[in-house]
Amino acid sequence: MEVFLTTLKAVIDNLGATVVLPIIIFFVALIMGAKPGKAFRAGVTIGIAFIGINLVIGLMWGTLSGVAQAMVTNWKITRDVVDVGWPSAAAIAFGTDVGLWVIPIAIIVNLVLLVLKVTKTLNIDIWNYWHFAFLGSMVYMVSQNLTYGLVAAAIAAALALFLGDWTAKAVQDFYKLPGISIPHLTTAPGVPFAIFTNWLIDRIPGVKNWKVDPDTIQKRFGVFGEPVILGLVIGLILGAMGYYNAEQAAVKILQTGMNLAAVMLLLPRMVQILMEGLIPVSEAAREFMKKRASDREIYIGLDSAILIGHPAAISSSLVLVPIIILLSIILPGNRVLLFADLAIIPFVVALFAPLMKGNIFRMIVAGILELGAGFYIATNMAPLFTAAAQNAGFAMPEGASQITSIGDGFLWPQFVFTKLFEALGVIGLVVVAALLVVAWIFYLKSPAKWEEAAGAPAKK
Repeated sequence: MEVFLTTLKAVIDNLGATVVLPIIIFFVALIMGAKPGKAFRAGVTIGIAFIGINLVIGLMWGTLSGVAQAMVTNWKITRDVVDVGWPSAAAIAFGTDVGLWVIPIAIIVNLVLLVLKVTKTLNIDIWNYWHFAFLGSMVYMVSQNLTYGLVAAAIAAALALFLGDWTAKAVQDFYKLPGISIPHLTTAPGVPFAIFTNWLIDRIPGVKNWKVDPDTIQKRFGVFGEPVILGLVIGLILGAMGYYNAEQAAVKILQTGMNLAAVMLLLPRMVQILMEGLIPVSEAAREFMKKRASDREIYIGLDSAILIGHPAAISSSLVLVPIIILLSIILPGNRVLLFADLAIIPFVVALFAPLMKGNIFRMIVAGILELGAGFYIATNMAPLFTAAAQNAGFAMPEGASQITSIGDGFLWPQFVFTKLFEALGVIGLVVVAALLVVAWIFYLKSPAKWEEAAGAPAKK
């Protein structure tokens, strides 16, 4: 069995998400009743879209990393915990025995909950199961007990399904993605911050009426409010903040502006291609359930990459870059130096958009709250994160005594699971599981109210 799992893990790692996901999509579509030709085309189209999305994110990563490094140098920021990006978290996830077992465990959890009619989400985003493995690996590092790590990973897989179900209606309505949910543990944990931000702003006279969504901005400012021009303007501002004193400053500033304008144009186009591939799959899923269980819905669980092309997600993310770099300076007790993971901020904020109807101002506030809390989570978790990364063979960057990442290192599920286990041992995992069960019971009793709280339109 271990040989099989090792081989399976190696195959998935080597092929990567852009090959593995199309294969999975092809077989899922076939099982759901789609014709082989349509299923094959859907899988290939989705693979192409993810390649395009990754290329655009790579452009954004390179641009933002350069700006961030320049800002850090200009502002003379020094910290002993360095953000080295999500690959460090992935190295931890797959560097322990938890990573070896996470795929079958997550699939079994998903199928059992589907059969029991607890969840509606079929999570085919196997590549991102590493988030469950990371959380389980943190518990494994603390406990030195593989069983506890695997139990934690299983609970994490269930938590992702719960968050995917809870936010699915909002995602489907706002992003126009029928039959899709987002059980992605970089994105879904932000929902509580968005709900709290809405609650807070709705109690501030005047401010609660501020409407700063892309459509309103475009109507007010005309061509200068279009997403591409917003990307250009934001890029020029970021470039000026980073490169004002650099050699060939004007060139670098203009390049930053054009690169981010390109991101604003190309990322939505890539998501449109992705949608073209998803439509046959979602239609097949609906027909499948109509024939076999007319009273049930099944959601296809996917990576939040399909959300980040929305202008509100990109715009709020780009505005957050200088804000959180400033936060890294002024927050007392913070030891984290941001760098490599700035390009995943769109993934962190993408689920804010349905709750806030694309209100960029509110999304920025929620992002400040979540990432602000993330600095303290990352600072606290850095010793364990670093030890786990070293144990997994991750190469430490020169001059860094400890490391972290925004992806997973800043997020509350990992912190809650690990700290409860440190405090209570296995009882901590029981507490987390019990809280999830209670939340799920309340959700299943009145799903419409929970879904409306997460941004879904009210049922008439």
